[in-house]
Amino acid sequence: MTVTNPITNLQTLIRCASVTPAEGGALTALTDMLAPLGFKIERMTASEPGTPDIENLYARLGTGGPHLMFAGHTDVVPVGDAASWSHPPFAAEIADGELFGRGAVDMKGGIACFVAAVARHIEKHGKPAGSISFLITGDEEGPAINGTVKLLQWAAERGETWDASLVGEPTNPDRLGDMIKIGRRGSVSGTITVHGVQGHAAYPHLADNPVRSIIKLTEALLDPPFDAGTDNFQPSNLEVTTIDVGNTATNVIPAKATAAFNIRFNDTWTADTLKAEILARLDAAATDQTLRPGRPPAKYDIVWSERPSQVFLTRNNALIASLSSAIENITGQRPALSTTGGTSDARFIKDYCPVVEFGLVGQTMHMVDERVALSDLETLTEIYQTFIQRWFENAEL
Repeated sequence: MTVTNPITNLQTLIRCASVTPAEGGALTALTDMLAPLGFKIERMTASEPGTPDIENLYARLGTGGPHLMFAGHTDVVPVGDAASWSHPPFAAEIADGELFGRGAVDMKGGIACFVAAVARHIEKHGKPAGSISFLITGDEEGPAINGTVKLLQWAAERGETWDASLVGEPTNPDRLGDMIKIGRRGSVSGTITVHGVQGHAAYPHLADNPVRSIIKLTEALLDPPFDAGTDNFQPSNLEVTTIDVGNTATNVIPAKATAAFNIRFNDTWTADTLKAEILARLDAAATDQTLRPGRPPAKYDIVWSERPSQVFLTRNNALIASLSSAIENITGQRPALSTTGGTSDARFIKDYCPVVEFGLVGQTMHMVDERVALSDLETLTEIYQTFIQRWFENAEL
């Protein structure tokens, strides 16, 4: 296997049908790529009651510092209707200068390119004056319980430490070089339940319609805005994602109403201060009698998601400058430093070392006919190769 070629690397990985939680042979294929380069490879399986077991991989080249970690995932989302694909989703076929397959962009392509970049670096410069590791999970597209979180803990318990991490998620909106992710907004979710009194719609005085209160409570969460944004983050934004009463009858006032919401928040807040603000808004709205004149405060409860994501921002100059200059050197474009988008496994890695994200163009991820331009695979490999060299030169600065 010529692992300096990102195209053949990616074809090998795509042909492994590793739909979460299946390993599908992808970690074995990655082992076969990394072992000839001198990496020490370990596989660990993480378990949690009520969730599927997940196979993960940790590989390290070198024993000393500085230590650069590349993080990613080999699991992919389901293909949907395979008959709708122009090419079989796990065939890794090439047509018109593009490679088709589930995971081509998100994110087997990034892994394939980083493997090729490391192999080229070794060919040109020998092994790095430090260490490079791969931290690869099979649970990023799933519940993210038995993946990166436990793999990091497992590695740290064995004495592993890292100086910086690059996550190979597809960060570019339109073309390679557009964007580096240097942080992520936090995320908090919850479900509100308003308790009323069921009754006949013709006799509202004998009932208490919870729909009236859920309207006021959700309204309080949507307005006023939580903040106006900060220097590094856009304004925090809350979306009500469901409102439901589970009622199929038009002449029955329901006994309860529920509303689910998610808020993506900036560094104005922590998860705890944001929860306190939400509760204050709900308590005030519960006493609003606009839709329930003469009624006592609405009775509600709230259940928070178990694992909120904290906001974070990376300020490591050696990491950001090394990657930015590598991108500009190869593409001629200075990337934007962004904190937009959803969450990623970087939210776990930031507790262990500075982390940034940069990978392929994300326009076809999770779609039918997910695909990547062959030219982008070569360009990303060149960016990664240049980044590796520059990071080791700058890591002690």
